Formats: sequence, structure tokens, C-alpha cells
Amino acid sequence: MSSSVLRLQETGSALRNALAAQDWAAIGELDLQCRQAVDEAMVDTVDDQGVLRARMQELLDLYQELVTVCQSEQRRLGAELLQLNQSQQGAKVYQLFG
Repeated sequence: MSSSVLRLQETGSALRNALAAQDWAAIGELDLQCRQAVDEAMVDTVDDQGVLRARMQELLDLYQELVTVCQSEQRRLGAELLQLNQSQQGAKVYQLFG
């Protein structure tokens, strides 16, 4: 297995672990590393194109999962911020009449 394909596999695995742990800082770092690994793999001459294709598909599937999780987290945080804002508004009204 070529070094670029191996790097794709390793960064993809690390990204999957970070996603499972919801370690957003690590995900940001690993995203950059994955992009660099893809760039390297596209330039590198790989003997087994099937393995490269499989690793790229795994990475694509992982990114689709990552987008879904991020959208879900965004909705959750948005709802939390809305609730916090409503609570603050209620506290202000209470202070005016209290």
C-alpha cells in the first residue's frame, strides 16, 4: 500500500474517532490533514487504484456522516441559544415588575 493511501486510511480513522468523541477541535485539525492527504493521493502514482478508490469512498462516507452530525449539533445549539435568549428576556421583564 502506498504511503498516500496509508495516510488517507490513518487520517480517516483518526477523524472517525474524533467524531465519535465529538472532539470538534481535533475534527478541525484532522479535516485539514485529510484534505492534504487527498491532495497527495491525487498526485501520487498508486499501483492499486482499487484500494485508493475504496479509501476515497470511505472518506466520502465519513464526511457525509460528519456533515449530518454537524447539522444536528448546529440545530441543538441553536435551540439552546434560543431558550437562553428567551430566559434572559423573561428575567428582564421580571426585574422590571419585581
